[in-house]
Amino acid sequence: MSNAGNDTGRREMTGAEMVVQALKDNGVEHIFGYPGGAVLPIYDELFQQEDVQHILVRHEQGAGHAAEGYARSTGKAGVMLVTSGPGATNAVTPLQDALMDSIPLVCISGQVPTSLIGSDAFQECDTIGITRPCTKHNWLVRDVNELSQVLHQAFHVATTGRPGPVVVDIPKDVQFAKGMYTPPQQAPRTSYAPKMQGDMEAIRQAVALMASAKRPILYTGGGVINSGTEASHLLRELVQLTDFPITSTLMGLGSYPASGKNWLGMLGMHGTYEANMAMHDCDVMVCIGARFDDRITGRLDAFSPHSKKIHIDIDPSSLNKNVQVDIPILGDIGMVLEDMVRLWRATTKTDKNVLKPWWELIDRWRSRDSLAYTKNDDVIMPQYAIERLYELTKTRDTYITTEVGQHQMWAAQHYGFEKPNRWMTSGGLGTMGYGLPAALGVQIAHPDALVIDIAGDASVQMTMQEMSAAVQYNAPIKIFILNNQYMGMVRQWQQLLHGNRLSSSYTEAMPDFVLMAQAFGAHGIRCEKPGDLDAAIQEMIDVKKPVLFDCRVANLANCFPMIPSGKAHNEMLLPDEATDEVVANAIDAAGRQLV
Repeated sequence: MSNAGNDTGRREMTGAEMVVQALKDNGVEHIFGYPGGAVLPIYDELFQQEDVQHILVRHEQGAGHAAEGYARSTGKAGVMLVTSGPGATNAVTPLQDALMDSIPLVCISGQVPTSLIGSDAFQECDTIGITRPCTKHNWLVRDVNELSQVLHQAFHVATTGRPGPVVVDIPKDVQFAKGMYTPPQQAPRTSYAPKMQGDMEAIRQAVALMASAKRPILYTGGGVINSGTEASHLLRELVQLTDFPITSTLMGLGSYPASGKNWLGMLGMHGTYEANMAMHDCDVMVCIGARFDDRITGRLDAFSPHSKKIHIDIDPSSLNKNVQVDIPILGDIGMVLEDMVRLWRATTKTDKNVLKPWWELIDRWRSRDSLAYTKNDDVIMPQYAIERLYELTKTRDTYITTEVGQHQMWAAQHYGFEKPNRWMTSGGLGTMGYGLPAALGVQIAHPDALVIDIAGDASVQMTMQEMSAAVQYNAPIKIFILNNQYMGMVRQWQQLLHGNRLSSSYTEAMPDFVLMAQAFGAHGIRCEKPGDLDAAIQEMIDVKKPVLFDCRVANLANCFPMIPSGKAHNEMLLPDEATDEVVANAIDAAGRQLV
């Protein structure tokens, strides 16, 4: 920022002006929010400029998920603006969601004037106390002269190291007060300085261990994507050099292409047979940017029992947290992979015949065709709906978001991702209602792209009001609803674990989604027959406005493969084995553990 007569770029501003200037100086182009009394000075400043576009959502949760979608699809920080009290408490769900999935999110919240803090004033809450467990860091700014520095630090903390959410809570009197604004290049750096470069000796040991492997596997996660596109390129180069099989968590899909010959598919509770069996039987596991989540490991004491484990992660708290590893490497995924590729090229002569028996075994596992399902000429199977959606959109500039449930798993299984940053879903927190506002955020970031939320009929109703925002901003998001009339994953577990007692999992007053679309000023489509599906999907793609697509699918389809809770990877149930009795017995033997 330049300023005539002032070499440092510092000048006097109100706190509200500082907020808007800091957004500009940190490269923010869009902000998602909802106004209220405690942030009106900031909204007044936003009104008087054109560099930062404000997107008015219909609920603060929608603002947070939209900012998450924006961040995940661009690699930049998503920004949300909320008022005090209920505005801040409504932001808690997306903040926790972003924390668990490592999404860079900057939440600016208003607060009552400093003189009223602690008095139970109107729309007051302890925002700092409430959001401390669900953010990387948060600040309550009581001095306007500290505000610009804190805002710059917030962007730094959110986007470096393991990305995540931060909160800057600004009392209303601080927004009105005048002080000195300091631009980012003049602001003192925060003490937060994550270690980026991996330890070279540990990397050498890892390369040597990988070179000795007879049954290796690369287990990748969202950390690869968070590290940037270069990390994904390096991962692909590493796979080509080593000829190792590769699998991924839900959050890592797209870092390696689904069409790649070494791809085993997603692993974990609803992962493929070949991915889970390879994880169980491997002798060297290289975990890259994943955190050994419980949905991946299954029963910890039976997790990959014969392997030596390498773990690369930017977050020191993730190393040896859930699983003890042999070679932990702390550092940025991209930097570590660059060193690993260079060392492999310099020191290792690859003999792909060594891995031939391993690949032959993997091919036998692949031949089980664990994602198979029975097609039906009269009823749309949910897997078929995803397959047709993929075939009709795979050549386009497409971004996919999801809600949470069966449809999310079917999307992960049957929609092939070739690039990073094209898959936005709620992994760690499992937030129903995530996908629709996330799609709005993605569409705002990529106005010419095809953005599709693969939704469930229950999840999508949680944040349906954001269709109004999509219409207002001419964001032509496509909401592809797999409508089975149930909370599908809840119903599946009630069927398999609770004697088919379907307690509150059936929606008896399902709205007419076509009429609902029309009420919002959007376009509605309903499809009930497999033979009509392609034409209906093409209509959805061609319409240049937001769409609610009511795709009526088989009501009682279950999501397989499945590892019952408390079971090991080699005890997964495949579709052709998964009778209710078999599944129930398997779950019962695992100690009747819940999902």
